[in-house]
Amino acid sequence: MSEHVTLSLDQVHALSLQVLARHGLSEAHAQAIAEVVTQGQRDECHSHGVYRLLGCVRSVREGKVDPQAEPSVRHISAGVLEVDAHYGYSLLSFKTGLPLLAEKARSQGIAAMVIKRCFHFSALWPEVEAVAATGLVGLAMNPSHSWVAPAGGKQPVFGTNPLAFAWPRPGGHPFVFDFATSAIARGDIELHARQGKPIPEHWAIDAQGQPTTDAKAALQGAMQTFGGHKGSALAAMIELLAGALIGDLTSAESMAFDEGVGAAPCHGELILAFDPKVFLGADYEQGLARAEGLFQAITGQGARLPSQRRFEARERSERHGVQIPQALYRDIQALLG
Repeated sequence: MSEHVTLSLDQVHALSLQVLARHGLSEAHAQAIAEVVTQGQRDECHSHGVYRLLGCVRSVREGKVDPQAEPSVRHISAGVLEVDAHYGYSLLSFKTGLPLLAEKARSQGIAAMVIKRCFHFSALWPEVEAVAATGLVGLAMNPSHSWVAPAGGKQPVFGTNPLAFAWPRPGGHPFVFDFATSAIARGDIELHARQGKPIPEHWAIDAQGQPTTDAKAALQGAMQTFGGHKGSALAAMIELLAGALIGDLTSAESMAFDEGVGAAPCHGELILAFDPKVFLGADYEQGLARAEGLFQAITGQGARLPSQRRFEARERSERHGVQIPQALYRDIQALLG
């Protein structure tokens, strides 16, 4: 018997919708989440694909997430928009606010969308790619749970605190990066623990503060930042910009709010949008050409742009479908029981 199940992207989307609806999420929430879960699986971001359905359902079962919450919008200023998720998942709030964010950015040149009181589990690249699809430059960030020790420390303070950026390119995929300021995403350590696989020593420390290759020990200890003090400084910046600045929880406060139930992190998110046409005016085409010259200088010497492997995976998945481990597929099917 094969160790994997092959599904088309339509089947992944339908399965995600089934699971989410079965556990009480509104149609609007289920659609928004299923779209992003399918995108993660499509791009072979396994820790952010159908695996996330398990955590989605657990968070709802624990009573933390409101599966029927309807986002509300508040215009703080000409360039700042707030979307209150009312303790629902973040993705419907993003979908609700994106057209308004784009409108403000085109009017002001730069605009910010604050998503507050949301439960967040997804990657950020689907969001900044969606911003880039409107012709805008996107930047997004958020805290999470305090799983990550600062450089030189042993106790968790930061979240995995991802930072994502997208630059629209005419006629092709945008320039995109999305990375945790931790050495690796939390979901990747969880998948290693689930599969009984060792992790690289620089990913985490155990409960005694010693480097470990044991994924389960890492989950009981603390994750490390990438790049030592540089990643640590970026993680702190994200705590400030997407926590303190927007009036929402830091990663430590989010962990306390969880009360040990293991739900998705509850916090805020900050998304910035820049309109190149406003910044550049009559020099718009010249600005885009200058960007393309930069990208050519990178790829022309054999180097890869960020997300190229993901885009290649996207093309494979669209042609051939995706493979899901049998054990994971059984666990997801069990959610329909």
